[in-house]
Amino acid sequence: MPAVSGEARFDAIPGRLRTLATAVGVHSLAVTLSLVFALPLIWLVSTSFKTGQEAFRIPPVLIPERILLSNYLKGLTFIPIGRAFANTMIIAIPRILGSLIACSLVAYGFSCLEWDGRDTLFFLCVSTMVIPYAVVMIPLYIFYSHLGWVGTFLPLIVPYLFGEPYYIFLLRQFFLGVPSELREAARIDGFSEFMILWKIVLPLAKPVLAIAMVFQFWWIWGDYMEPLIYLDNPALYTIALVLHNFGVNWKGADLERYPWFMAAVTATTVPVLVLFFLVQRTFVEGIAVTGLKG
Repeated sequence: MPAVSGEARFDAIPGRLRTLATAVGVHSLAVTLSLVFALPLIWLVSTSFKTGQEAFRIPPVLIPERILLSNYLKGLTFIPIGRAFANTMIIAIPRILGSLIACSLVAYGFSCLEWDGRDTLFFLCVSTMVIPYAVVMIPLYIFYSHLGWVGTFLPLIVPYLFGEPYYIFLLRQFFLGVPSELREAARIDGFSEFMILWKIVLPLAKPVLAIAMVFQFWWIWGDYMEPLIYLDNPALYTIALVLHNFGVNWKGADLERYPWFMAAVTATTVPVLVLFFLVQRTFVEGIAVTGLKG
């Protein structure tokens, strides 16, 4: 009796059963990977409710015996999170708004207007993304030091008001997909190029703008290197700097403060999660759109 290969046996399974088996396998893999990636976050939240002794218990305990909400009050009081939150927002709000405006204008010029050297200049703009930040770190510090900006928020805001290459590229790729007939009809109706951008192109680009906004906020929120370089006054420290300093200065013998630190870190993830859920649908649409147009 001839042997039957595994592929042949699989093909012999009825269609519905085969579809069900495939779906179960795919979903099982997705759930497993989700748990693996979510485990650090689950452990973070769990530890934020524990006592110091529970946090270091061997074997580890995932569910605390007693939920200590006071860890959040102590963590947010002991660590100057409120001031750090305000400093981070002072940087984030003007930087994101200014960057989105500048990137939209530049991307429109690179995609919807015809002028000599456009593609060459766009290539040079995008090429700057391959330059490592470590290469320009010292020259930028010297430059901003001569301007008297070191020790202020200006180096963290002003350079980004002129646009960022990645988001210029992202918006340009979307603008190229906007039908030129819409712009031509608007020009016939007497619209200026700025009005075409404001009234027609940008409303269509809301999903891409949502992506740029979320990515920029996420980057600013977790940025440690740039604030470390330019901010020398603890009163100006951002969220990332404050949490890092507390983590470095934390003494291992003081076990009770460790859950406070975990509580403060958990609390700082809330703004990013809130922003994502507020723009979730638009964000997902933007991912799909940019994926198709890329």
